[in-house]
Amino acid sequence: MAKNLAHKLIESHLESGSLEPGSPIELKIDQTLTQDATGTMVMLEFEALGLPRVKTELSAQYVDHNLLQTDFKNADDHLFLRSACRKWGLWYSRPGNGISHAVHMCCFGKPGKTLLGSDSHTCAAGSMGMLAIGAGGLQVALAMAGMPFSLTMPKILGVRLEGELPPWVSAKDVILEMLRRQTVKGCVNKIVEYHGPGLKNLTAMDRHVIANMGQELGATSSVFPADEAVQAFLRQQQREEDFTELKADEGASYDEEDTIDLSSLEPLIACPSSPDKVVKVSEVAGKPIYQSYIGSSANPGLRDFVIPAQMVAGQRVDDRVSFDINPSTRQLLEQISRSGDLGKLLESGARLHQTGCGGCIGMGQAPASGRISLRTVPRNFPGRSGTEEDEVYLCSPETATASALKGEITDPRDMEMEYPSFEEPGQLPDMRPSLLAPQEIPTEVELVKGPNIKPLPDFEGLPEKLIAPVLLKAGDNVSTDEILPAGAEILPLRSNIPEISRYTFSRVDKEFYDRAMKVDGDCFVVGGENYGQGSSREHAAIAPRFLGVRCVIAKSMARIHRRNLINFGVLPLLFDDPADYDKIEQDAELELDNPVGQLEPGKPVEITIKSSGDTLKVKHDLSEEEIETLRLGGLINKTRKEHPDIDD
Repeated sequence: MAKNLAHKLIESHLESGSLEPGSPIELKIDQTLTQDATGTMVMLEFEALGLPRVKTELSAQYVDHNLLQTDFKNADDHLFLRSACRKWGLWYSRPGNGISHAVHMCCFGKPGKTLLGSDSHTCAAGSMGMLAIGAGGLQVALAMAGMPFSLTMPKILGVRLEGELPPWVSAKDVILEMLRRQTVKGCVNKIVEYHGPGLKNLTAMDRHVIANMGQELGATSSVFPADEAVQAFLRQQQREEDFTELKADEGASYDEEDTIDLSSLEPLIACPSSPDKVVKVSEVAGKPIYQSYIGSSANPGLRDFVIPAQMVAGQRVDDRVSFDINPSTRQLLEQISRSGDLGKLLESGARLHQTGCGGCIGMGQAPASGRISLRTVPRNFPGRSGTEEDEVYLCSPETATASALKGEITDPRDMEMEYPSFEEPGQLPDMRPSLLAPQEIPTEVELVKGPNIKPLPDFEGLPEKLIAPVLLKAGDNVSTDEILPAGAEILPLRSNIPEISRYTFSRVDKEFYDRAMKVDGDCFVVGGENYGQGSSREHAAIAPRFLGVRCVIAKSMARIHRRNLINFGVLPLLFDDPADYDKIEQDAELELDNPVGQLEPGKPVEITIKSSGDTLKVKHDLSEEEIETLRLGGLINKTRKEHPDIDD
């Protein structure tokens, strides 16, 4: 029987379960990826497991988020992460090497392998024939310990690409077209597999752009074949020996199918403040802009900087525009320095920022309030830029650069110039020597813990009866950026749960923390559709749990956040009838009797609204493993109980 590529990748790593969509499966994980904003917590969790060394084929820790060193906190975390890598056998990428996803692709991406990362955009590695999935940090820590990754078997959405991209249209426009069609929740519990004749003109880095923002579709992962384009990329990185051809069988079928004619696409742009508010650039052209931002994990390729450089050569950007350049890797920065393209950008008036995630995660480069910022980043959730009243649009490097030159949103096809040509260099310097390799012979290493690094709190299991107030009622599409924000003030507190919890829901309700302190006990949170979309940050589950949130009831939930809630003992429930959402008011007192005992497959859970006496029937989609995790108060407690000899 002809098989699609996603099924081949899953079958080759399947430790339990079947390929039936919706069934629980467990996958063997070959590689893990952690970055500094989530990695400090992963290392604390791995320490709690008591293992002497990671058990994966390869694990890598990157420093790319917390690069601003305005005080001791980030610098201390960097030292802690380096010591953890030396102690437990991980690769360590120091500050300045670049964005984790781009560096990992250059150094370690390998067709046919599985990759689990504590960053939601880990799915970018699907660009080279990997099964790459973002997850909560605790699940990554367990994968580092050699344990399989549990998930629900996704449906496979096959997207056939036909034709060839026209001038001034690039890979970012392809994923924006997908978001226009599918929305930010249309691919939840799906893997998107791209195939078809249109692939032949998309480089590996073009595919990275598309795979990276599969997370914005809600997808579990995105998969591309490992073909001549991937082979050329590995040859460029001096790793051609890592190439293995992988593709779907002729005549393979998919659970769902779609087709995109690349030749019919035109420049697209996502309006504030959601990646799926996609329109044609021509529909919003003429609006004055404050900032134009090139770079990020969503557009990290050499072409994404060289084409803008050629567009601005001999010109200056509009004097009202901050033209921000965020190089994605040290390798790329060195290359555009040698080629003269960096000089063209700087001569045009560009501002050069250090290699890393930077403004994408709200670490500097915040735009002026109420002013338009065009960005080649993957997300434009409210306030993520670091400015509360932001107006962030997502677009291609071509659109961002044309708009910087003109000072207003501009369709790049209206520029009076020919579309710049670009060819990937045949070979680039190997990036691996810039990383610190694991010690082949382990030696005694002391973890370096500064005053900002606090132990992970202990959490008990669900009570026999939960009687508590609804401390917050939120709307649709609340992101993890809104549950627990990032930014220069908050991100350095990622290894200090008591301190970072002060910012819980601060972008939704600034009084939430104070109310939680007054309650000083258990509470509920109610959400709308697609609750917890966006980043994989498990702090968006840990901090609410630290403040007493024991149950979240929503119309629907994003995959990673739902699992993070379970991992830390927070019960995720779903409205059986979405209209019941309107029956619960903020501050209402709810009663949930015998919460664990009610969690039977296929049976409703009853909740009483004490003020009205009404009883609501809600539902759950929990597996037996997830129910047991909740009963014990979280995944760490469950792992300790089931594997008391894990350090043997």
